[in-house]
Amino acid sequence: MAKRKEENFFSPENAKRPRQEELEDFDKDGDEDEGTASFTNGASTLTAAEVGIIESIQLRNFMCHSMLGPFKFGSNVNFVVGNNGSGKSAVLTALIVGLGGKAVATNRGSSLKGFVKDGQNSADISITLRNRGDDAYKANVYGNSIIVQQHISMDGSRSYKLKSETGTVVSTRKEELIAILDHFNIQVDNPVSVLTQEMSKQFLQSKNEGDKYKFFMKATQLEQMKEDYSYIMETKERTKEQINQGEERLTELKRQCLEKEERFQSIAGLSTMKTNLEYLKHEMAWAVVNEIEKQLNAIRDNIRIGEDRAARLDRKMEEQQVRLNEAEKKYKDIQDKLEKISQETDARTPECLALKADVTARKRAYNEAEVLYNRSLNEYRALRKDDEQLCKRIEELKKSTDQSLEPERLERQKKISWLKEKVKVLQDQEGSVNQEIEQFQQAIEKDKEEHTRIKREELDVRHTLNYNQRQLKELKDSKTDRLKRFGPNVPALLEAIDDAYRRGRFTCKPVGPLGACIHLRDPELALAIESCLKGLLQAYCCHNHADERVLQALMKKFYSPGTSRPQIIVSEFRNEMYDVRHKAAYHPEFPTVLKALEIDNAVVANSLIDMRGIETVLLIKNNSVARAVMQSQKPPKNCREAFTADGDQVFEERYYSSEHTRPKFLSRDVDSEISDLENEVENKKAQISNLQQHLSALEKDIKRNEEFLRRCQLHYKELKVKIRKTISEIRELENIEEHQSVDIATLEDEAQENKIKMKMVEKNMEQHKENMEYLKSLKIEAENKYDAIKLKINQLSELADPLKDELNLADSEVDNQKRGKRHYEEKQKEHLDTLNKKRRELDMKEKELEEKMSQARQICPERIEVKKSASILDKEINRLRQKIQAEHASHGDREEIMRQYQEARETYLDLDNKVRTLKRFIKLLEEIMTHRYKTYQQFRRCLTLRCKLYFDNLLSQRAYCGKMNFDHKNETLSISVSFLHSYSILNYVQHYRKSIFSGHVVGSQERIPKERSTPCNCLCTY
Repeated sequence: MAKRKEENFFSPENAKRPRQEELEDFDKDGDEDEGTASFTNGASTLTAAEVGIIESIQLRNFMCHSMLGPFKFGSNVNFVVGNNGSGKSAVLTALIVGLGGKAVATNRGSSLKGFVKDGQNSADISITLRNRGDDAYKANVYGNSIIVQQHISMDGSRSYKLKSETGTVVSTRKEELIAILDHFNIQVDNPVSVLTQEMSKQFLQSKNEGDKYKFFMKATQLEQMKEDYSYIMETKERTKEQINQGEERLTELKRQCLEKEERFQSIAGLSTMKTNLEYLKHEMAWAVVNEIEKQLNAIRDNIRIGEDRAARLDRKMEEQQVRLNEAEKKYKDIQDKLEKISQETDARTPECLALKADVTARKRAYNEAEVLYNRSLNEYRALRKDDEQLCKRIEELKKSTDQSLEPERLERQKKISWLKEKVKVLQDQEGSVNQEIEQFQQAIEKDKEEHTRIKREELDVRHTLNYNQRQLKELKDSKTDRLKRFGPNVPALLEAIDDAYRRGRFTCKPVGPLGACIHLRDPELALAIESCLKGLLQAYCCHNHADERVLQALMKKFYSPGTSRPQIIVSEFRNEMYDVRHKAAYHPEFPTVLKALEIDNAVVANSLIDMRGIETVLLIKNNSVARAVMQSQKPPKNCREAFTADGDQVFEERYYSSEHTRPKFLSRDVDSEISDLENEVENKKAQISNLQQHLSALEKDIKRNEEFLRRCQLHYKELKVKIRKTISEIRELENIEEHQSVDIATLEDEAQENKIKMKMVEKNMEQHKENMEYLKSLKIEAENKYDAIKLKINQLSELADPLKDELNLADSEVDNQKRGKRHYEEKQKEHLDTLNKKRRELDMKEKELEEKMSQARQICPERIEVKKSASILDKEINRLRQKIQAEHASHGDREEIMRQYQEARETYLDLDNKVRTLKRFIKLLEEIMTHRYKTYQQFRRCLTLRCKLYFDNLLSQRAYCGKMNFDHKNETLSISVSFLHSYSILNYVQHYRKSIFSGHVVGSQERIPKERSTPCNCLCTY
């Protein structure tokens, strides 16, 4: 089945004449016995091939034959002839199946179990292949022949035995058979090599160009190459998936390997851990000694520092005593000056009082003299007026006549009576109008008082509303930033303090506001604590006065002049809170302010103790209970005051109600506070609206009553004028006297007496005037003396006022210095107690050090250098002990753990190597396949050209012409043939087709990858 030589083609002369002998032999085939197939070796002068020749074949229980063969074949062309059912097709099918072909390729069945004879369990095929010459396959193993035996079971499975010339089984693997076939260039699935009856019919009867193209692809093995290429690409994708899976598996294996390695190392390091444990115990022993020595050194340093501080406190005590002496001296000097001024003032006071009494007496005498003088003056004026009237009357009498005036007098009396009646009516009207005026005035006054009261109430409500609105805004702002409850500028001020502290401007960072540093244990006491601490909640603490000045400068940026700034408390910062157990108030039921607060910062607690004495203030929720505790009985020891839940302040003999109804800074339920304030703001607004409506109504009433009052007053004035005019008219009518005859002499006598009286009164008046002038001079002199002494006393008082202020300041300074002295005395006492305690602790530590050193020498005689602390070593020892125990408890056999670790490690390394190899293989495969596909396309083109060349050559040898067109893109092949001569070759064509349709041809096929040509035998079945 190798490539024939080109000389095997028929010459054109031979192609023109059919062979009569072949036709005759073909006609005789039907007369032979159906059960016998005869084999004829074609005589040829061709050289016999040395490898790949089918020498013989033997069948057992194959298809319908119990035993067939063995048949021996010639080296070249062999013809198998026989009746139908004689075994021609069985031989050909056995060759295909026996050399590894599939059942489908035989067109005789779809499964191998169909080739087992009915009633039998298996079938056997034995094929002998020639293996000689230089191209022999493993000649030293197989020898001159290779026997291929195939056993087919009833279930469709098959097995191979490849034997040598001597019958020795060399291999049972199909791969070895494939290698042999590939070496001999035998292709059982190639229609050119094995052309079955069905394939020949399909090829000759099909008019589909696509089928021709498929036949071409199969015949040239290009289809196999294409399928191989597709299979390789699919395999490559599957390999990539395997690589991904392998990488995932690799991660898991790596984790397992690390776990195994950790277990292995833990087992391997168990003895090391025990050694380390012993060493750690030695280190632990001396680490304890080191720590005690460090503690001793620290205690000694603290004692030394404490002694230095005690010395500083002594110096401060001395300085404080000096300042106290200076303050007391200054106070005494000012007090002496005041006493001197007071003595001088007291010395002048009797004289001033006497002068004041003298001035009072002089004024009284002068006033009496002035009264006498005025009385005499009035008497003199009255006498002079009477004298003038008498003189006038005398003159009138002298001039008057004796005419009668009776009718005129009656008319005047009648008119006077009518006018009096009129005056009475007007006076009644005046009284009525006056009552109305009083009523209107009272109504207006009442309305104005009500208006003033409501206006004041409106101002109070508006003030409360503004306060509540400000507090509401602060509460809303505090929801996002609690610090804003202590003032809108507090967050910015604290940022400025932090920035200044980072820049090193503060010795210690100020603490505040104090309200933000405390927390309530009982929220119901918030108002009580706020009423107690008041402005201290917004205060700040500084370590020294330098820090206070820096903080004051920062506050100026955030608080405008004229506004109140938070208080700054200057006190040295301490890390420990004061011990106030002996000074604090105690009650079994009620806490002090100190106990009611959670204060994390000792500076805050100490400041509140210093400034407010919170350890002595009790908090009692109920007002009556607070009165009973503080006033009905003796207050608890050290308790100065108490506060109730309503913020009321209770002393032993006093009780002050709080002005506030809710806490401002310490409330926790901000939402509830906001809700209550919003409701209160709405109520206040409604109250203001009602008050404004009331005010508007009052203003209207006032205006209306004022209008009525104005009208009544105008009417009253008109009545007054009318009454006054009427009375004047009456008086004028009454003053008109009738002329009567009067004794002129009597009137003249009266005038003379009046003049005498006038002279006497004038004389007395002159005397009174002189006396008044004299008394006036005495009064002025006394007043001057009194003013002079009073001026001196006032001057002394003016000198005393600033001295009193200085005395108050000096007194405050003395109190401050005394308080400072007490403070330093307490600190010194407390410091000395602490210092003594440290000394006792030092003695105890020294004894403990001796014991620990003795124990350490017993554990490890030589002292070792230890860098870790005892706590760290203790943790390491415990951890190491637990680890050792866990290793003993959890780990099994050491050899098994080592074996598992080695297996896991080898599995991981093997898989890692495979993954790496596959990655390199995929990369190389991609490069190779790219190159192979290009080569495949080029090779397909070359085969196409060669096929066309052979086709044209073959047709030309047989006196035909034709054309063969390949379309690789659409996978079609078109063939056209025409005659070159006019004579007919019909008989030849019919004979050739009949020979093809009635039998099978096994011929040579060109092996595409190999360029060598190998002679082979050819088997034809008819």
